[in-house]
Amino acid sequence: MASWSTDELRGPDDEDWRVPVSELEERLDNLSKRLMKAKLKAALIQNPVDLYYYAGGRQNGALLIPAADSLAHVSQGGCGPKFYVRRSIKRAEFESGGSDSPVTIEKFPRLRQFAEALSKTGLEQAPALQLTEIPADFAEKFSTILAPLGEVKNCTPIIHEQREEKSPWELAMMRAGAEIQEEMFERVKNSIAVGKTELDIAAVAEEVSRRNGFGGNIQMRRYPLQCDRAVVVSGRAGGIPSFFDSAVGGIGPNPLAGMGSSFNKLRPKQPILVDLVHVHRGYVVDATRMFSIGELSAEWNQRLADMVEISNKVVNSLGSGDTCSMTWQIGSELAHNMGYGENLMGMKPDQSSFLGHSVGLQLDESPVIAQGFDRPLTHNGLMAIEPKVVYGDGSIGIEDTWVKTSQGLERITLSNNQEWLHHC
Repeated sequence: MASWSTDELRGPDDEDWRVPVSELEERLDNLSKRLMKAKLKAALIQNPVDLYYYAGGRQNGALLIPAADSLAHVSQGGCGPKFYVRRSIKRAEFESGGSDSPVTIEKFPRLRQFAEALSKTGLEQAPALQLTEIPADFAEKFSTILAPLGEVKNCTPIIHEQREEKSPWELAMMRAGAEIQEEMFERVKNSIAVGKTELDIAAVAEEVSRRNGFGGNIQMRRYPLQCDRAVVVSGRAGGIPSFFDSAVGGIGPNPLAGMGSSFNKLRPKQPILVDLVHVHRGYVVDATRMFSIGELSAEWNQRLADMVEISNKVVNSLGSGDTCSMTWQIGSELAHNMGYGENLMGMKPDQSSFLGHSVGLQLDESPVIAQGFDRPLTHNGLMAIEPKVVYGDGSIGIEDTWVKTSQGLERITLSNNQEWLHHC
């Protein structure tokens, strides 16, 4: 059988879906300067999401990124970024830009020879590891292996901070994802009917997302790293909590998948909350809209109107430069004054304590609209803002993904859609 060709690694209609080399070069240079500022000589990247961010693919291996002042940096006569790959070397070379790649690709050496291999690059001390991203056994193993080079430190916060500000190319990916997500919501709207299950409706949204290139996984930072992409909850199912730290839990199809859409059937005059995530070329967009079969009660309509008001208040606060913790205080106090203290983002004792979360390559990026995040959303940062209230007979709220610009916040999901509740 003939060997496979990199010509087969294409997007739709033979599009080249690799991360542009210019993006990778900018990211690598940015991190090298951040490492120098933090007085670290290098970072060793092993988290698959960050391998994609810096090297264009998530092949099995470890990427060495020297600091700008390290002897391993090209400006100091070193060899620069080097990706030690277990498999697949051929894919790693192609995904990082082929002959234009800004990283050198090498086969991963034997572990007992790894510290020596790093020394030969010019590296003066042990590279920092993603100690709060990689499994404990990885951290322990590599700390031991790298001990001849010195103490291993943590570079995770530096990487998280860099990734908060999205490039124009990343924003373009998320805007493209939002267009696909809009089609998902349109298909949902046309599919809702009495007797259909929540899973039936989720499957409609899934088909659109899959057809447009969704790879099957939503990347998460927080353990246990699980999330449902199409959460459709109707009536009482919308009031059932789950293991997932969010306002809306849902029953799920079975106890191991105990969140989100279930076999619960849609009924008239009940709130149907549809929370859809789409991932386009790795980048997440998140939005929620409400649906109903027939009219909802005046009480449910008032609750939705109040959530829209809270969302507007949160958007104005964050867009004006307030810190995320200050925005949380403003939004949560307004909700309490409206009488939603017992129901905001869930019901006691299962309430979540946030009103928005940053998104990018992962669904739960930093910062978060919550206590303790005493800094504003950075320029070109993306935030999913989602005030919701939960009761025993259902849940209601809205969500959109917003980007921070010099003018404030700009909505990128369902950007021309002001219809928060769709009657089917």
